[in-house]
Amino acid sequence: MLKANFADARGQPVVAATPDSVRGLDAAIDAYLGARNDARARLDAVLGEDPSCVLAHCMDGYLHLLSSKRAGFAFAARALDNACAAAGRISALAPRERAHVAALDAWCNGDLRGAAHHWDAALDHAPLDILALRVSQFVLSYLGESARMRVTIARAMPAWGPQMPGYGYVLGCHAYALEESGDYAHAESTGRRAVEINPSDIWAAHAVAHVAEMQGRLGDGLVWIRDVAPHWTHCNNFTLHLRWHEALYHLDLDRYDTVLDLYDDEIRRVSTDEYLDVTNAVSLLWRLEQAGVDVGSRWRELADCARGHQNDHALVFVDLHYLMALAAVDDAHGVGEFLESCERFARLGEHTEAAVMAEVGLPLARAVVAHRRGDYGAVVDLLAPVRDRIKHVGGSHAQRDLFEQLLIDAAWRARRLPIADELLAERTTKRPRNIWGWRQYARVLDALGASGAGAAAHRADALRAS
Repeated sequence: MLKANFADARGQPVVAATPDSVRGLDAAIDAYLGARNDARARLDAVLGEDPSCVLAHCMDGYLHLLSSKRAGFAFAARALDNACAAAGRISALAPRERAHVAALDAWCNGDLRGAAHHWDAALDHAPLDILALRVSQFVLSYLGESARMRVTIARAMPAWGPQMPGYGYVLGCHAYALEESGDYAHAESTGRRAVEINPSDIWAAHAVAHVAEMQGRLGDGLVWIRDVAPHWTHCNNFTLHLRWHEALYHLDLDRYDTVLDLYDDEIRRVSTDEYLDVTNAVSLLWRLEQAGVDVGSRWRELADCARGHQNDHALVFVDLHYLMALAAVDDAHGVGEFLESCERFARLGEHTEAAVMAEVGLPLARAVVAHRRGDYGAVVDLLAPVRDRIKHVGGSHAQRDLFEQLLIDAAWRARRLPIADELLAERTTKRPRNIWGWRQYARVLDALGASGAGAAAHRADALRAS
């Protein structure tokens, strides 16, 4: 099969057999950026017609790794072999394509930081490489590297303009990076602009939802999701993550029946073991129980999902949620096996996530189990020393807030009131409209006999009523 360089939608050279292959790859990338259900089918069609397309093989590997399952690594390794074989038959592979092969190689071998370095190299050569921008953002987000995520997008932005295909998607990535960096006003305006360009851009809509969460603008968040949700009919399970955000707004407003309805009818309508679906569900059930809500037998099917993933260790963030589900059903054997697996994984020091597991994942894992067993003092002892490093497990600020709430709740229950006071003073300063924070602060201050308890309770009530 003859091979040549053909220009993609943004004028970047791609080695392929025909221009149709490149157009098919453009469509697959566009579907991935839009979190659409047909991304895999579109890519498979390209690979079936043109096995010479190195970039398509790289994307194949990325999609498998994005599943964050151990099985995905085997499929990704096969995609890497195919990419290398195709690259070996090409005399003039573009630098960005070589960088993608190197990034996939690094990721397959557990070197997430190395992969991000290679995507940076791809973007140095081709800042219009929208695939590199998006997969880099995923990995950097799960490394907790908000500042680097923002810099990566900012470096590429001068090459982009409103007439460039995919510009809206890049704005959506920029919006999320801005939000995670705490620049909420800029994040919201950028995300809204992205949705104006492409109303179905669920990633950009998601960035705006995050802003509403972090700023405590619950009503605004609910209106936003209501207005943009009709455009997500062709999106994949990422829509359920937006429903998770919707449930968090209702949870802070004490609308527990609504939260349970969202859980049953949307968030966990289907029992899947997709990592994002499970983490959504686990964190929501924990928060409901922390609020005193009986969640019935809902933990059971999540624990059943978790039992098949004790050796995945693709992302520490995900491991912690699986473990939380097992602890919730008091599966002592399953919890013990999972913890032992985490400890073995932590000893694989050259693996990026293994280092994260050793540094902060194991204390968090043990704290999750201790909290469920009612050993709240142990939770504080485990988490207080590593609190500033919890961000390294990745996920968004909103997702990691589960662990901050767990520490605060444990400090309260263990009657470590000065620690709870300090944590809540910091939280309410950073998030002055956070209802949960003010409620917890009111009861801690009251227990301490501090004069600010009434004002904190009033603040919580006023925010709930606003």
